[in-house]
Formats: sequence, C-alpha cells, structure tokens
Amino acid sequence: MSDDSYKLGREHDPGEKIALGFRKVSKSFTVGKHKIMALEAIDLRVLAGVITGLIGPDGAGKTTFMRLAAGLLVPDEGRITVLGLDATRDSLAVQASIGYMPQRFGLYEDLSVQENLDLYADLQGVPKSQRPLRYQELMRMTGLAPFASRLAGRLSGGMKQKLGLACTLMHPPTLLLLDEPTVGVDPVSRRELWNIIYRLVREERTSVLLSTAYLDEAERCQEVIILHEGRLLGQRPPEAFSETLQGHTYTVAAPGLNKRNVQKVLTKGEGVIDAVIQGGKVRLVMKSEKRPRIGELLPGADDASLKPVPARFEDSFIALLKSKTKESDAKASGKVTLQDLQVDREQRVIEVRDVARRFGDFYAVKDASFDVRQGEVFGLLGANGAGKSTTFRMLCGLLPPSEGKLLVASLDLRRAAAAARARIGYMSQRFSLYGNLSVRQNLNFFSSVYGLSGERRAERISVVLEQFDLTSQADATSGDLPLGFKQRLAMACALMHEPGILFLDEPTSGVDPLARREFWHRINELAEQGVTVLVTTHFMEEAEYCDRLAIMSAGRILALGTPEDIKKQAMSAETPEPSMEDAFIHLIQADEQSSGSRD
Repeated sequence: MSDDSYKLGREHDPGEKIALGFRKVSKSFTVGKHKIMALEAIDLRVLAGVITGLIGPDGAGKTTFMRLAAGLLVPDEGRITVLGLDATRDSLAVQASIGYMPQRFGLYEDLSVQENLDLYADLQGVPKSQRPLRYQELMRMTGLAPFASRLAGRLSGGMKQKLGLACTLMHPPTLLLLDEPTVGVDPVSRRELWNIIYRLVREERTSVLLSTAYLDEAERCQEVIILHEGRLLGQRPPEAFSETLQGHTYTVAAPGLNKRNVQKVLTKGEGVIDAVIQGGKVRLVMKSEKRPRIGELLPGADDASLKPVPARFEDSFIALLKSKTKESDAKASGKVTLQDLQVDREQRVIEVRDVARRFGDFYAVKDASFDVRQGEVFGLLGANGAGKSTTFRMLCGLLPPSEGKLLVASLDLRRAAAAARARIGYMSQRFSLYGNLSVRQNLNFFSSVYGLSGERRAERISVVLEQFDLTSQADATSGDLPLGFKQRLAMACALMHEPGILFLDEPTSGVDPLARREFWHRINELAEQGVTVLVTTHFMEEAEYCDRLAIMSAGRILALGTPEDIKKQAMSAETPEPSMEDAFIHLIQADEQSSGSRD
C-alpha cells in the first residue's frame, strides 16, 4: 500500500450542487508566543443533499473547520462559500440559513424541554403561528414528547443530545453542521440520533456535515473528509478508502492464549500496520498484500490460525494516519512500570453483593452482584442513566450503598472507605484536571492528595513524565493541551501512588482512534502486572478488550460474562455473527419490552 492510493480530494461532477466550498483556506491562532496553524490551504467542496463525515485525530482542525463554515471565524486566507453565500462577507445570512450544533450545545438545564424549545424558537425568530406544527414535528422526530415538562438537567445524555438537535433544527436549516454529536452517548441513543439525521436528509433534503470520533459512523456517510494536522489527506466515499486495503486484513485466532498477549506480539510483528482485539480474536492489518505466515508472526503458537476478512474504513484510516505520524514505535510502546505485584488471577479484589442505591424512592442501582479478580479488565456497560456512574461512585467509596455489601481490596466500604480509596486510582470521564495549572503542577497536586512527599513525590513525577511522554509538556497549561495529552495526564495522575486497582470512567470519550490504541496498550501493560481495571465505555469495540463485562439497564445487571458469551445472546438467523453493539442493543431493547409488558 502506498500513500499515492489516497488521492487528495476528488473531481466533482460540474452538475452536482455544492452546499459548502473551501478555496485555499488557511487559519492560524496565536497561543502565548507560538503560532498554531489550525488549517492550511484547505481546498474542497461538500455536496448538497448528502451526509458528509469530517474525520481526523485530535488537533486535526475539525472544530476550526466547523466554526469557519458557520461564519463564526474569519479565515486568514482563502474563500468560503456556504449555500452560495460568502461566509465572511455574509456571515449573518449564513448563520440564518444553517443549523450548527457545537460539541457543548447550550441547553438551559433549569428549563424544561418545552421551555428550551420556546427559547430557541425566540432566538431563531420562528413566528408563533408556525411553532405548534414545528414542535410537533421535532417531538415526533426525537421521541421527546413524553418528556416535554421534564427539566433538561434531568435528561439522560442521549436525550440531552436529541434536545440539542431539536433546538438546532427549530428553524429548518438547508445545511446542518454537527460537531461530534454522539460523543458520550450510548449505542441505543447513537442509533436513534442517526435515524433522525437520515430522516432529515430524506424528508427535508437537508445537507449534513458531521464530525465524529466513532469510525464506524464514517461508514454511514456518503463521503468522508480526512484532516490531519490542519491538512486535507483525502475526500472520498468511505468504501473507496477501504478498497485500498482489500487483501491486507485478517483475523488471528490463537485458542488457549491470552488475547492481550497475542495482540502485543502481533503489534511488534514485521510488516504489521495495526493489531486490535476483536472479540476472542485479533484483527490484523498488514502493509503487504502477500499473505503472512502465522508461524512467523506468532512463534510457538501451534494452534493459531489466520483468516482473510474484508477491509473496513477504520483499517484504512489508521493506516493513513500511521503513514503520516512521526511518533516512534518505542515511544508508543513505553512500558508503565508499577511496584511488583504477585498476580493471583483467581483472587477477588472487588466483591459486589446484592448492592442497591436509593435516592428517595428511586433506585439508581438495584440488586447488583459481581466479582472482579486481580489483573482482570472488567467492563461496565449500559445506556445513559443505567446506573454505571452510581455503581462507580459506590466502588470508589464516594457514595455509600443503601443496601448490600461492597468489598474493595478486601476492605468493607461501609467501614473503611478512606483506607480503600488509598488503594485505588480513579480517572473520571472529564479527567478532573485543573486547567489553569501546568502539567507538573497537576502531578504535584495529585501526589499530595495521595500522600506522596519529598523524594518519593519527585521520583514519581519524573517517572510518569517520561512514561507518558509528557516531559516536553511539563510546563504547559493543562487546559491548553490537546485531548489526547489531557487523557495521558489524567491517567498519570491516577497512577501516581501505584494503585493495585484502577477505575476508569469513560476514559476515551471523544479521543481519536490512535490515542485510544495507545491508551489501551497502557491498560494491557497494567493488567499484565496484576493491576485490576474496572472501566465504563460507550465504545463497543473497547468492550471487546475486556476479560468480562456487565451490561446494566435501569439500575439492574442484564448480562454478565465474557464478550463472546454476551454476543451469543444476540445470535439469530438474521444476525449469525452479532457485533458487541448488536448484542448491547438486543439486550437493552429486550429488557425495555419486558419492562413494558410487566407494567
């Protein structure tokens, strides 16, 4: 595979209608004494009436691109046309014609769903005579009608996103710009959001430009734009990107061997572009079309087998980024070293027995029971509002259970919560970093929280700066770091005191695929050393990395077992090889139907 296979842009038919055009557009920002080129000489056109995906790693320039397209920023060079209007000269007219939903859409959480819709109808100048019909259409489209009087702050994450989209669509736009609308949203809500987008394109002829961190979503788009470090790497239909890697992709099965160890060996193999866990197997992407010898890739694995599989967009995206990334393999594979642990894979380090948590008469968690063993990676999955975060907070000793028994590191959290907290590391969904402090100052602060001082503190700070490749950023303000670096820093902070148990609450939400791979490499290294990891995630492919999973809904555990065990529950004639997303949605929808019949 060569870089030439990725053509920059593509030739458009002169008869095609263009919704958005960038002509040699550049945009830079000055941060401190440094000039950062966010976009450089971008030359492309977005077709009308289709869904176009905007893809790229952290710092690629996606949000800058969106804000320029919305007329909220002025380019340094070049020209932007939106629906035939000049985005710089006619910015107000552009903003009146489009819908723009940024990553942090401004809902008013103390207002109800209906009151938020009323407010945005006022802001967008929708005549009162037209509002009842538009409200009815939006409520039907989003399924929010039963919740019209509920406060926005009490909606689940998925429902908030749907309300944000409804507010954006109050005045039907010709062009809709969506900046990562599905980050932090569970698979069921994500699928519902996509159904809304499809309906807009089909019924209202809306043109959609959507940025996303989920590469499976890129395959839902008719065209994909890939940005990297402010430059355009390619613009084509997703299947055209995938086509360049046909004949390069396989799955490797190695019965009896730990899948994380198999992935680690394959990653370092000659000619390997990517190796990622997929169920009980490892998906392999090779540089050459020549079929590799499994005995050379996995020496001594006599039962290992290699099976060709079709290439997917994610394979081509990772291959393309790795061809452009100067980061050395040595840096990406740096080992996270903790104190030596005697690993007993059968030892239970977390025990949850009949645990419930009430808030008044409402049960956020009910009758939860499971164990987590030493060195195990245990995944906790569920729809928004399923009770995952409440369970996490109880396990961290931050919230007492109303009923049941919780043991962490052999300590009863009812009696020794402080002692248990000293044995764990916790990385929250939003990283809990102090944005106005430098990287080093954050590490200093968290060291003191965990009781480190003097030479021990200085030693640990020096070690983690090197291990997480943060030395060059040590004096940078953490709030100014790209998301991938914030993630590294948050994990470094959680590991300052070398805990034996690590809690990760949606640690890769919004982080690009390369940063996610690096992150999971570190998790696998920790698990090898005996660190127990409990993780929540909305990325279903990440659920495949776990040894075992619990899937929650409405505070209860619906399924408990290995990823393969759980996927078998969704197996049918129509879906003989279900994905983890298929299994998740099957379990959630079956539970909702069962609950409806009980009601």
